[in-house]
Amino acid sequence: MREHLLLYLAAFLFSAGTAIVLTRRHSIMVLLGIELMFNAANLNLAVFSRNETGLLDGQIFALFVIIVAVCEAAVGMAIVLRVYHYYHTPMPDQVNDLKEKH
Repeated sequence: MREHLLLYLAAFLFSAGTAIVLTRRHSIMVLLGIELMFNAANLNLAVFSRNETGLLDGQIFALFVIIVAVCEAAVGMAIVLRVYHYYHTPMPDQVNDLKEKH
């Protein structure tokens, strides 16, 4: 019974992350939505790993996903800060050219 609630929580987190990515226009909010989707996937991995006794495959895989999420957040924030410094806007749809400004 408890696993079902955790799976529903993971589905809610993934849906919320998807909604944030699709509706928000701010770059940092998009990164936040992606992180929510990563956390939902990690929760699913941990719950499904719990059902298999003696195996830690899901938990180890979740650890690797956490490491990738941290790296993605660091690189994503660096890109957002660099784009903001260059274009003076955090909105990804306003950055429409890759040419050098004069």
